[in-house]
Amino acid sequence: MSGLESWSPRVLAVVRIITALLFIEHGLMKLVAFPAAIPGLPSPLPGIMLAAALIEIIGGTLIAAGLLTRIAALLCSGEMAAAYFMFHAPKSFWPAVNQGDAAILFCFVFLYLVFAGAGAWSLDACLPSAQPKVARA
Repeated sequence: MSGLESWSPRVLAVVRIITALLFIEHGLMKLVAFPAAIPGLPSPLPGIMLAAALIEIIGGTLIAAGLLTRIAALLCSGEMAAAYFMFHAPKSFWPAVNQGDAAILFCFVFLYLVFAGAGAWSLDACLPSAQPKVARA
């Protein structure tokens, strides 16, 4: 492994953690207006927005911790795809105009995590299913 490739699992973990923390922030803004309220967001939240906020907070927390990463990332990726096509795409074809660029990025980073896994520094690595299987004679 070259010098840069040896860092790959750790850089993947950093990308996973930072992306998840930003995702949690979006959920917290919807649910408890922290660190700021989203202008024009109805209160109480409609059911679909409440579900989105919970997916963002719970899924983001699981991904940040690297616990059940592939499953949580699949759910979060799907949520972002749905959010883009339901709320952003109808406003304009162009993501920069419809403000859906973050939804697209979250969707594809989470989709990547479904296939790549959590990387280093994850609770998934501590699970018995992550331990190498030893062939018995």
